[in-house]
Amino acid sequence: MTSDTPSLYQPGSLQDHFLFSMPHMNDPNFAQTLIYICEHSESGAMGIVVNRPLGIDLSELLNHLGFSDTSDQAEPVYAGGPVQDDRGFILHRRTANEWESCYHITGELTLTTSMDILQAISENSGPEQFLVALGYAGWGAGQLEQELSENVWLSCPANLDIMFRTPAEERLQAAAATLGINLDLLTSQSGHA
Repeated sequence: MTSDTPSLYQPGSLQDHFLFSMPHMNDPNFAQTLIYICEHSESGAMGIVVNRPLGIDLSELLNHLGFSDTSDQAEPVYAGGPVQDDRGFILHRRTANEWESCYHITGELTLTTSMDILQAISENSGPEQFLVALGYAGWGAGQLEQELSENVWLSCPANLDIMFRTPAEERLQAAAATLGINLDLLTSQSGHA
């Protein structure tokens, strides 16, 4: 990921979509998760789990990193996925400010991994809407497509109100509801004729 990298939409790409786990998902890393797909191409996919708070408040993380937190926001830090779970990933609405390491996913949403955005957040000069996660979810070439064909995941277009304004515990069902789906009524046989 480099600064000012434009996102490249490809036919069949799930970039800028939510991916949600089916009820029969057994993997503890992904059971009951809602993932925002940041990048998806023939090389693989990368996303951030957006509904699993770690039980750590952002102010704790900022203090641990040596920033004096003057913000008035009590934001949770999320478990973004099992890959590089010691590294921070900030999903945020695009702003006029540019940070050292940004990947513009869409015209509205950016993924930033540099410390300068955390300093700005601690000083109340960061983006208005953001989500801080430790780690990410990743798939190799063809892996996500295979899992989709096995009914492990469903997808829908992302909704930023769900990601930023809906309480974390309601996001999974809210995303499914955009498709008219109640996850409690689904089985592992969905989609098979």
